[in-house]
Amino acid sequence: MKIHHIAIICSDYEVSKKFYTEVMGLNIIREVYREERQSYKLDLAIGDHYVIELFSFPNPPQRPSRPESCGLRHLAFSVENVNEKRQELMDKGLSCEEIRIDEFTGKEFFFTQDPDQLPLEFYEM
Repeated sequence: MKIHHIAIICSDYEVSKKFYTEVMGLNIIREVYREERQSYKLDLAIGDHYVIELFSFPNPPQRPSRPESCGLRHLAFSVENVNEKRQELMDKGLSCEEIRIDEFTGKEFFFTQDPDQLPLEFYEM
């Protein structure tokens, strides 16, 4: 079994679309507007691998990520060079946490957030 995709509901569709495509570099597979739900559905991929389904809905309630609570905690992306990825994101205006070392694997990682404060982790391959 493998994970097929992650669904994310955003508060501002255009802002999140720009973030995931222009800042994160994901590719658009398909974008549709569903009139009956007043909702966009944007399928995004890393390369050819479908990973994120981005939704918009009218007035979605906030889901706080802090303090720690039940449910999805964060999304993690594997990258070849943590330092380069962190600098790339900061050059695009993102605030990134300092690089840390995973005490169990010895791998480097750091966190940032999407426009709705969903934590995003970048983890050394």
